Amino acid sequence: MTTLTRPPGILVVIGTPLADSLNHALAGAYVDAARAAGARVDVIDLARDPIPDHPRARGHLRAPREDHDDDLPLDPDVARYIELVDAADHLVMLFPQWWGTYPAALKAWIDRVLLSGTAFSYRAQGRGWDKHLAGRTARLVMTMDSPAWWNRWFYRDAAPIALKNSTLWYCGIRTVGVTRVPEVRHASTARLERAIARAAKHGTADALRTPRDTAAGRREPARASA
Repeated sequence: MTTLTRPPGILVVIGTPLADSLNHALAGAYVDAARAAGARVDVIDLARDPIPDHPRARGHLRAPREDHDDDLPLDPDVARYIELVDAADHLVMLFPQWWGTYPAALKAWIDRVLLSGTAFSYRAQGRGWDKHLAGRTARLVMTMDSPAWWNRWFYRDAAPIALKNSTLWYCGIRTVGVTRVPEVRHASTARLERAIARAAKHGTADALRTPRDTAAGRREPARASA
């Protein structure tokens, strides 16, 4: 007897404020392949979709609660982004390396979307916390002009390590792959086409993976301001 499994829900975040970049070409190949393989794919493109404002109050870093009268209401765009993350089984973040890490647009998105109360919660006692996005997986794709050895030895691979270990893991998301596309400015057309083809292969592979049960990590949808 064959057991039917649902295709995974994939959220692709293009983390650059510059439109029509190599990251968009990589994302396009990934999305087309994943959809062709049956996955449900949502895309957040920070070159076209609203970039959340940088947090300017502690209330911007946590989801509003009914028992906290001083909490700030969520911006509608932030609430929509949170719902997309919550609905996803797999996240893909694509971004260029800027100054050894990732663009401020992606950092602002992370700061305003992966909130205390939705992505994680501190426990009332002790130093522990609850990972509300447990069961999900992630893939990181970083383009850079520097050589791979320079990124490894001088930048200590700062961007992927920070995202994988300090952000995603903290919320319960397991990173299953990191792709680095080095020396973009000096790359031949053939090499860039190979990178795009590799992104498509990852899209197909991720679409065919059986999603893990994420229901235990999901919370009630965040509420936006009226």
